[in-house]
Amino acid sequence: MAAQDKTDGLIKMKSYTGNNSGAGPQKVTVKEVSRLAGSDDAQVREYELPLEPSLKLYSHSPDGFQWGSQGSGCAQTALAILLDLTGDKALSVALHQEFKRHLIATASKRLVITEPTIRRWLQVVSNKETNQ
Repeated sequence: MAAQDKTDGLIKMKSYTGNNSGAGPQKVTVKEVSRLAGSDDAQVREYELPLEPSLKLYSHSPDGFQWGSQGSGCAQTALAILLDLTGDKALSVALHQEFKRHLIATASKRLVITEPTIRRWLQVVSNKETNQ
């Protein structure tokens, strides 16, 4: 379920993690693993999920990210993750509240969400909308 670039055979997969230390904004770390199809060698890139791109779309929580509740920080986290993974602004805005309810609000103190989980969720939501 990882993303694969058809032109160069590059396979990428992201994961989003964080440790909730309590009140206040939290840091979400993105880890992107990429490798060429058929290769055992992988590159790992790690970065902090940026807040600013998601704030430009919808400002739920200018203070930052949060998870494990239905609050505004969780909505900002959901929007930022969808935007980072898909790059699709319209899709991210349209689905982030539902994504929050299903995957961000239900996270425990330790946030761990992988790309395959998100892509499966997106597929289920897409199928649900198609069947309505």
